[in-house]
This record gives sequence, C-alpha cells and structure tokens, in this order.
Amino acid sequence: METKEFAFKGLVMNGFLMLFAGILLVIIGAFSVGSGIGMHNDMGMIVPITGIFEIVAGVLIFRGFIRLEPNEARVMMFFGKYRGTFTLVGFHWVNPFINTKHLSLRARNLDAEPIKVNDKVGNPVMIGMVLVWKLRDTYKAIFEIDSQTMARTAGNSTLGTDVTSIMRAFERFVQVQSDAALRQVAGQYAYDNAEVDTNEPTLRDSGEEINRQLEEKLDERLAMAGIEIVEARINYLAYAPEIAAVMLRRQQASAIISAREKIVEGAVTMVKMALEKLAEDNIVELDEEKKAAMVSNLMVVLCGDNTAQPVVNTGTLNM
Repeated sequence: METKEFAFKGLVMNGFLMLFAGILLVIIGAFSVGSGIGMHNDMGMIVPITGIFEIVAGVLIFRGFIRLEPNEARVMMFFGKYRGTFTLVGFHWVNPFINTKHLSLRARNLDAEPIKVNDKVGNPVMIGMVLVWKLRDTYKAIFEIDSQTMARTAGNSTLGTDVTSIMRAFERFVQVQSDAALRQVAGQYAYDNAEVDTNEPTLRDSGEEINRQLEEKLDERLAMAGIEIVEARINYLAYAPEIAAVMLRRQQASAIISAREKIVEGAVTMVKMALEKLAEDNIVELDEEKKAAMVSNLMVVLCGDNTAQPVVNTGTLNM
C-alpha cells in the first residue's frame, strides 16, 4: 500500500555539542548583561542587548533537543507541514521551531475482553482474543486518523506530545476495530458441528483458520492507521451464560450416546466370541432358544450401568 512517510532530511547535530553551546551562550549572555549594566558609555546599551540575544539563543537551543531509543520515532512538523520521520537513535539537536510527536514502534499487546456474538446458527457465544500489533507507517498513524478525538474518548482531555498519551489513543482505535473484526469473523461460523455439516469449519475445531481470517480482517481495518498485525488469536470461547446450561446438557447427551455406541459395539463382539468359543471347544450344545437367552443375559451384564448380580443355576440347561 502506498505510503507518504519519508525520512527526515533536515539539519541534525550532535546533542551533547549543542548542549555545551547552549550553556555557553547563556553564561556569556548573562555575563554581558551584568557587565553592560555598570558601563556609562555607548557600550552600556549595546553589551546588555547583545547579552539578551545570546541568552534567548541559548534558550532556543535547549528547545531543539530530541532523544530516541531503539524502535521509537518522531514525526517532524514545521508550522503544520510534515517534514519527515526521525528514527536516528541517540541524543540529537534539530531546528527548535520544528514540532515533534513521539511514537513507539515496539510491539504491543491487547487482551480483549470476551464479547457476546451470535454464531452462524444464531447461538449467543462469548468470544475473546489476544492481539499483538505495532505501528508501521507513522504518517498514516498521525495524519490519517483522528488521534485527538480518540484520546478524549479514552479519557484524556488533549492528545499531548508524549508517547504515552499518543499510544493510548491508538490502543483505543485498535480495541474498537478488533471488536468489530471479531464480531464479523465469529458470525461466519458455528460454535461446533452439532447443528451444521461436520465438514464445515467451526469456532471450536478450526482454530488456525479462524485466527488466519481474523488477522486478515484486522489488517484490512487497521491499514488506514498504519498499524501492522503481528498475531491475532482466539483465547476465550464459551456459550453465553443464558444458554450454557442447556448446551452443556446437549454435550453430555452426545457424549453419553457416543459412549453407549462403543459399549454396545464391544458387547456384541464379546458375545460373538463367547458363542464361537463354546461351539469350537464343544463345551455345550445350545439350541437357538438357549443362544437367545444367553445373548440377552450377556448383553444385560455387559451394557448395564450397575454391577451384575450372578444367579447360580444348580439344575440343567434342559430344564
């Protein structure tokens, strides 16, 4: 995407050298003012005026210092005109009439509170995410969105020029857009495949695909502010409280049915093995009626929830 950001190309000098020059000018100016007061000739007016100018020049020098740490930037503006982005790490001096806004280019975390969203089939679910983002384009960040309004929305009366208040405004912007993107993505999928085709992706089972789509939607929404998404992941997913109990019972019922299917399948296999083993070893000959009774008894024992109570038959199988 096209960007209007460019590097600052104005005058940049060593900060420590200019600090020494500023202090020296203030000292010389103060000495000149003090010396000129005691003079009673024409120099008594010229020397103090010169000293005042030297003091003013020294004070102006003090206004031009900027200090940058790694992964920080300054947006440079000269009477409202964008003059570039300054990213040179260290202590420097620039034109004191240039106004700067301090930005952080470091990665930031957003742990979004779970929000209520209707999934694809209309079930209300609670979903939350964790987001890692950072500024990529300082021009868009400052001039393409209304940072001043966002700062007031976040609880600040003015935006200010310090990095904390400015980045808090961007955090507010990211939070609002992330909520909107999360609602958009979550509404396209069902919570699970209980009410949709088992081949369709769901919020619970298709985490990687959901996270990928979430990153794409966030990139689209935040590109206007020069913000880059490093990672976005769903970190909380549950049914809304008003239907959580009902859905829990449905899940329990599904689990019980699945377990019963496995139990019946295993019981049938064991009964079949028992009948084949009895016939193979010629232990006893059973007619169809006796086989049916034996199968019934074994199925009750193997599939029952309670412990079987054995009954000893002291008679004969023909009775």
